[in-house]
Amino acid sequence: MNKEWEKEQQRVEFIQDVIDQKVVHLTKNLGGVKGGIIELRKTFWDDVTVNLDEPDDVIETFTSIKQQAELLAERERTHGQSYRLLKQLDKLKDSPFFGRIDFLEDGEKSAECIYIGITSLMDVHDEEFLIYDWRAPISSLYYDFSPGPATYKTPSGIIEGIMELKRQYIIKYGQLKGMFDTGVTIGDSLLQEVLGGNANTQMKSIVATIQREQNHIIRNEKSKILIVQGVAGSGKTSAALQRVAYLLYRYRNTLSSDNIMLFSPNPLFNSYVATVLPELGEENMEQTTYQQYLITRLGGRFEVEDSFSQMEYTLTAMDEPGYETKMKSIRYKASLDFKNQIDRYTEELSQNGLVFKTISFRGRTIVSAQDIDTYFYSIDPSISIPNRMKLTSDWLLKEMAKQEKLERTKDWVLEEAELLDKTDYLEAFQQMQKDLGEKEESFDDVDKEQRILAKSIVNKHFKRIRSAVKQNKFLNMKAIYQKLFTLASWPDGFDEICEETIEKLRENIISYEDGTPYLYLQDQLEGRKSNTLIRHLFIDEAQDYSPFQFEFLKQLFPHCKMTILGDVNQAIYAHTMDASSLLNMEPEGTEKIVLRRSYRSTKEIVDFTKGLIDGGEMIEPFNRDGGKPVLTEVEDSDTLHAKMEECVKQLQAHGHETIAIICKTMKESQAAYDVLKSALPVRLMDKNANSYEKGVIILPAYLAKGIEFDAVIIYNASNEQYGREYERKLFYTACTRAMHELHLFTKGKRTFLMDDVSEDAYIGG
Repeated sequence: MNKEWEKEQQRVEFIQDVIDQKVVHLTKNLGGVKGGIIELRKTFWDDVTVNLDEPDDVIETFTSIKQQAELLAERERTHGQSYRLLKQLDKLKDSPFFGRIDFLEDGEKSAECIYIGITSLMDVHDEEFLIYDWRAPISSLYYDFSPGPATYKTPSGIIEGIMELKRQYIIKYGQLKGMFDTGVTIGDSLLQEVLGGNANTQMKSIVATIQREQNHIIRNEKSKILIVQGVAGSGKTSAALQRVAYLLYRYRNTLSSDNIMLFSPNPLFNSYVATVLPELGEENMEQTTYQQYLITRLGGRFEVEDSFSQMEYTLTAMDEPGYETKMKSIRYKASLDFKNQIDRYTEELSQNGLVFKTISFRGRTIVSAQDIDTYFYSIDPSISIPNRMKLTSDWLLKEMAKQEKLERTKDWVLEEAELLDKTDYLEAFQQMQKDLGEKEESFDDVDKEQRILAKSIVNKHFKRIRSAVKQNKFLNMKAIYQKLFTLASWPDGFDEICEETIEKLRENIISYEDGTPYLYLQDQLEGRKSNTLIRHLFIDEAQDYSPFQFEFLKQLFPHCKMTILGDVNQAIYAHTMDASSLLNMEPEGTEKIVLRRSYRSTKEIVDFTKGLIDGGEMIEPFNRDGGKPVLTEVEDSDTLHAKMEECVKQLQAHGHETIAIICKTMKESQAAYDVLKSALPVRLMDKNANSYEKGVIILPAYLAKGIEFDAVIIYNASNEQYGREYERKLFYTACTRAMHELHLFTKGKRTFLMDDVSEDAYIGG
């Protein structure tokens, strides 16, 4: 093995020499191209013939400018490509490859030795591959097979053969640190090395440790909808991001990052995953949250409640009047029953009942709401509501044009014309030239001058009204949605829900549970706001989406493929606690992959957390040993905080760089921060946080979703704090954020949620 080690180290050094040669060549070319770009920009107009005397000369001038601009653009593209290649070579030099397979293809006499890395590398003559990109078809052998018979797919068909060797490497700073010959899964030694380190404030790339089931997610090309149900720490989000990188590589001629969108749970998570794709040499896709989408469409009209405010209410307002009514409202408005009710309401509105707004100008009615209603319902009812809305909009624009002409002779127009400043006057004059094609340098006709100025003034005042008409703002959406809650077809006992909804809308507040139904109804009336640019949609933490929200998303992105990732055991929101989860839906064209192995936490932490949930026995811990979770029970707050301060200092002494004190709610997080900030260097994270640094942070459990920490402290795991069955998944989510150490503090008796956890699974109590 020593000879093999020496041989592989020589291979690393050979690769580094090749990289150095390429860097020298590229740097030289890059400098030349950059100098050429600078010179071309300086002399751009020197090489352009400008002559505007005759039509033919104008065409020649335009062609000359176009050619020069294209030359400059091509040079800039070449510079950009060379710069990106330099960055890739820099990453390769540190760790050129992480895997090797020796593959004997059927019909060949000798096996080909294939090295695999984060990107491809060819020899100095660009003739042979020295390293294959992990996304290349042949690289799938590394992830899917053990030594023996193996196959891989190529665009031209399936290639069969024998894998004679499968080897993994740990290479750091150009030095071989580890080497393992292994079977089908990526070896435990390599995983131990990767998983045993500290958590990072940014998610890491996992291309060196992709498991077979994760590779199935990454390379899936057929499924219209790919659902991934993965236990906490199973690598589902990491696999999804590698999937994006794979798709961009596989379809690089037809797919770009602009065609891919990720819906994530919060802005903090967006920041956490933001470096994965750039590390792999790809541009980041568009990332947003469902809340950001709601605000984009509703924020100008309403104060939009977010899911975190709803969660905070759910967890803190149990004793407030109207709590049960609110919970019933949240769950019903998340259901497909409510969607169906809106569909029935829309059918009724097709016949009558739409509410319109009167269009006024300077305090005078131009078109009354009744006139709009009469015109709309005079159109053939077999035509869809959105198409009738378009016809009504066209009719209103014609009415606006008539009114504009009448308005030009009014006294207020003449008065405003007299008060025009020089800029407005010149603007009106330029508009006249544009309209009439005249070249005179001043107005030579007083009547013409007045007509032009009047037209310009009235046009400017009507511009805002025309824009509103084109946006269907003559439809009173708020009143139409309110009207839905005055109908008699509601289930018994929903009177309070209807009253509360109507009252909030009057105050221009829209609850989180009303955001989706409101927009769905609006789209049914005005026409769907479909996004045809996005071809692949990724939804992370999908268990947080209600059935109604998912149906709405399918309508927004009708032509794209979806990758849906989540964990039913982390469904912590009120609208998903009782609703059928998105992860359990299996529409046509769906493939479902279940990930049961948890890689994030030590075996001891997984053994503890799987006792917190139903079906936990199905979770498979990765064999990485550590200390058992520790439960510390105290009787009063002073002791709680003293013990917690001591615990944090011990964790820091153990080398843990990211320590999270996880509370149940934001209210509890704020209280904990106020007490601990004088004794510890802690930071408080709220729903507006979009990044975090290493150190000690305090945050509510629902903001920690999807993120991992070296060590986690549960602030108060008492039965008083976690004393309800529906808080089980929230508690589980908080505990599963820990990679290496988990400490639970409880003021008073511990939570009953631990009753099914074996006493051997933790220390203390």
